[in-house]
Amino acid sequence: MARRNVGVAVDFSACSKAALRWASTNLVRRGDRLILVHVNNCYQNEQGIVHLWENTGSPFIPLDEFSDRYIMKRYGVFPDKETLEILHDVANQKGVEVVAKIYWGDPKGKLWEATEKIPLHCLAVGSRGLSKVKRALLGSVSSYVVNHAASPVIVVKENTA
Repeated sequence: MARRNVGVAVDFSACSKAALRWASTNLVRRGDRLILVHVNNCYQNEQGIVHLWENTGSPFIPLDEFSDRYIMKRYGVFPDKETLEILHDVANQKGVEVVAKIYWGDPKGKLWEATEKIPLHCLAVGSRGLSKVKRALLGSVSSYVVNHAASPVIVVKENTA
């Protein structure tokens, strides 16, 4: 079987952790590459890493570096303990390569871009469960990605993982 690039959009919220848990349990299989896609919409970064990879996103960041808070500080990303535990468990139990890719900008556009440019076999995203009114006013990242991505997108509600 060919190795698949399985993406999970993460922002370290409860709904993105639900998507990560769901994908880890139901989607990834031995030999896959699990790619965490994080979009940082804050452009303040003292090292200027944003300027290096603003257009293309970061290179793939291996799990051991993603777990190192000093390295991740350069990217302006601060993974929490629970997310790291989920990642280490899936890497060890399923034999999955785990990497992260950081983008800067609008989450809707950058997640769509990730499905195209990495390329991803599929992408799991969390759903915040916005009401119809809030979704109309604020827009829904998951709805946008579902409607524009070339690859399948799985939307995971927080209470399903």
